[in-house]
Amino acid sequence: MEHASILALAKGITMAVGGFAPALAIGMLVSKAMEAIGRNPESAGKLFVPMLLGAAFAEAIAIYALVVVFTLK
Repeated sequence: MEHASILALAKGITMAVGGFAPALAIGMLVSKAMEAIGRNPESAGKLFVPMLLGAAFAEAIAIYALVVVFTLK
């Protein structure tokens, strides 16, 4: 295999893994938050900010994967 094809494969795998894991984490996070709000609607105000922070931190992992892909040469 040529260097360019190996590099393209590495970039694809990096973005696939780097995008799948945060998407799974955010989905689980929001699912559990909505379940908690469904059980106790008064808790919506307390859960909203921590849920958004957790989603932002999980999304940061995907952004790190994107940065790694751009730095691969």
